[in-house]
Amino acid sequence: MDESVYGKEERGHWAPSKPVSYGPAFAWPPQPVALFKWFFGFPGYLFPWTVPYALLAFAIWQWLTPSLEAMKTLSWDWVLFVLARNFIMAVIVYGAWHLWLYRWKKQDTNFKYNKQWPKNESSLFTFGNQVHDNMFHTLASGVPIWTAYEVALLWAYANGYAPMISFETHPVWFVAMFFVVPFIHEVGFYFAHRLVHFPVLYKWAHHLHHRNVSPGPWSGLSMHPIEHVIYFSTIALFFFIPAHPIHMINLASRLGVAPAQGHTGFDRLDLGEETSMDVSYYAHYLHHKYFEVNYADGMVPLDKWFGSFHDGTPEAHEAMKARRARMGDRLAKNG
Repeated sequence: MDESVYGKEERGHWAPSKPVSYGPAFAWPPQPVALFKWFFGFPGYLFPWTVPYALLAFAIWQWLTPSLEAMKTLSWDWVLFVLARNFIMAVIVYGAWHLWLYRWKKQDTNFKYNKQWPKNESSLFTFGNQVHDNMFHTLASGVPIWTAYEVALLWAYANGYAPMISFETHPVWFVAMFFVVPFIHEVGFYFAHRLVHFPVLYKWAHHLHHRNVSPGPWSGLSMHPIEHVIYFSTIALFFFIPAHPIHMINLASRLGVAPAQGHTGFDRLDLGEETSMDVSYYAHYLHHKYFEVNYADGMVPLDKWFGSFHDGTPEAHEAMKARRARMGDRLAKNG
């Protein structure tokens, strides 16, 4: 498909013609028609991600999680089972995105934000290879820490240490939680992300993730262990939020594998001469490019509220440069 239909390339970088925007969930005054279209449309709230992740959580809970009775006691058999399940899930999801877009290059650089491919030889990365580096940090650190949080909650549910509901006792809240989880995910990610941009944590940990100026799917969860602990800490909210383990698994699996789609480096999947699918995470790509913008993704306008939003337009770029200039002036005065 001709990528110029949706954007333009300039000096090796492709950008969508449509500015980054939030859905109408927090628009004021309310926009009921737009909200309805966004909620049921594609891409929108339910698809392509919310419903599939909810179904994935159901499948994991139903068939790939030990019984609560078995999890009352911490034992290596079920803990390693959960670890293996998460490891395999990560390999499948991250690997599928990587194989399709980067190994097999099914659409070459069509709709790719940065036309360069990951660095196969660079001293900047472990093993001298960006993809191998990203895979290592994802699988050796990310998956075990993700699993540790999940195991802690599963054990807590089994022993009554976390508030647990069921569909039979709280049907409305049980269903509603599937719609709340994406908001928990996004808000938790925003504040965790802002935290690791504090100078000390950035130097100790987050700089490792930001080496991926031109990210690929495996870059998504390629973080320092300190950052993994902070990033996955949102799962711990379920020690306080009344929910079913399936809701916790919904959040945990989103945190675990959603970074793959957020770091593909592509705006759309090219599905034919006249067909493509919007998988845009241009806001987060701009974060990797400029570092100090778009700490959140999606539907909650946190970056707008806190003054770090960049929608990809020249006006937003000038506003970013003005913020940097003001920050430089303040640092100079304090120095």
